[in-house]
Amino acid sequence: MAPGHVAYGMRASYGMTYVTPDHVSAWERGVALPTLQELTALAGALWCAPGDLMGAPRTLREHRLARGMAPEDVAHAIGMGVGDYLRMEESGRWSGTALQAAQLGRALQLPVSAMVAVTGLEGQLAGLLVEAVSTRWQAHIRAVARLLSMEKRDLQEPLRVMHGEYQNLMARTLSRAGGTATSGEEAKDYLDGIVQRFWQCLEGK
Repeated sequence: MAPGHVAYGMRASYGMTYVTPDHVSAWERGVALPTLQELTALAGALWCAPGDLMGAPRTLREHRLARGMAPEDVAHAIGMGVGDYLRMEESGRWSGTALQAAQLGRALQLPVSAMVAVTGLEGQLAGLLVEAVSTRWQAHIRAVARLLSMEKRDLQEPLRVMHGEYQNLMARTLSRAGGTATSGEEAKDYLDGIVQRFWQCLEGK
């Protein structure tokens, strides 16, 4: 459908008299984002679900829109004022508590990886994982479980596997280096991608 046809459908069927073909074109190009009401009307005009109009959601706002939830509903679900919640969406910086992060994941039905991404916890997770693979993983399982609001038993196998992988890399690196303490490119690359490797191990457990 051409932007003009879509705009007409939104005006005629949903009372959005201000919507023009330029609005639709801007949404298509990604230079503007529709509100929840506009997204719902746009989906109706195109005979699809709101989530079908979006790529893989990345930001907190995109995840909310994909679920068709109003900001007030999400704010209420996580026990936060609407203004505070909207400021987090606009800034892209999560300022809620760990409990609120877990409640957000449930409210928006987020996979753990998405919840960590939108709440800005990837750096903290990466630090814990680096410590786990380079020392004793058992000593860090509680901290990882608390950060992700997960059961410790679900994390045991991924952390054990990753610890073994990293220790094997270090052993091979030290052997090739004649016993020096250099970390080696393979070990460095492993640590650089440690969060992504964690999600892979978690999905394959």
